[in-house]
Amino acid sequence: MKIYNKMLAECLGTFWLVLGGCGTALFAGAYVGFLGVAIAFGLTVIAMAYGIGHVSGAHLNPAVSFGVWVNGRMSLKDMLLYWVAQIVGAIIAGAVLLAIWKTCGLGNTGVFAANGFGAEFQAAAGENYAAISCGGAFLVEALLTFVFLMVILGATDERSNTKAAGLAIGLTLTLIHLVSIPLTNTSVNPARSLSQAIFSCHESWCAMGQVWLFIVAPLVGAGLAGLFYKCVAPKAKEE
Repeated sequence: MKIYNKMLAECLGTFWLVLGGCGTALFAGAYVGFLGVAIAFGLTVIAMAYGIGHVSGAHLNPAVSFGVWVNGRMSLKDMLLYWVAQIVGAIIAGAVLLAIWKTCGLGNTGVFAANGFGAEFQAAAGENYAAISCGGAFLVEALLTFVFLMVILGATDERSNTKAAGLAIGLTLTLIHLVSIPLTNTSVNPARSLSQAIFSCHESWCAMGQVWLFIVAPLVGAGLAGLFYKCVAPKAKEE
């Protein structure tokens, strides 16, 4: 499969991840709650895993591509091109959500499903969120991304039952959201975080000022998982 085909697939897949997951949080969150939002994110991944997985692997996430690269399953060039496609797809989805938001006459976007931490984020997002510290947020995002990549690398390993990979990965993302939505609004995906931070506009809290954490922490967790998986499940030659 040519790289531009893969990039188009990644752009579309990441677009759907942000539109489906963040769209649910924005427009239906008050009705479906954290559980519904978590399920929405999981369903988007399952859908794209079986829809475009055969084209690009359905990474939909710069951290996933980074972990796959660290593990030796893709080239640096392909990883960087995946990043471009994923970020573009996420930002387009954010822009579409903003357009829908405006057509509903909802005014200022506020938090706009962006990620954050600390007392200011809690005040902006609502009482259902915890005022987690910067260090705590970094730990949560890095650790959950680490687990996410371990599942992805294991489920897509040629020695594994790859037919069930999409379901395993989607359910893992659902569980990750159940754990961390009340803490950081769940990132584990730099593209998803950046796309919402750009369009967030809250009078007392700045999403762009905290988005660095939701870029760095997932990459750290993914990179560690890429290395650790080599130790857990080495190839025959590595053994």
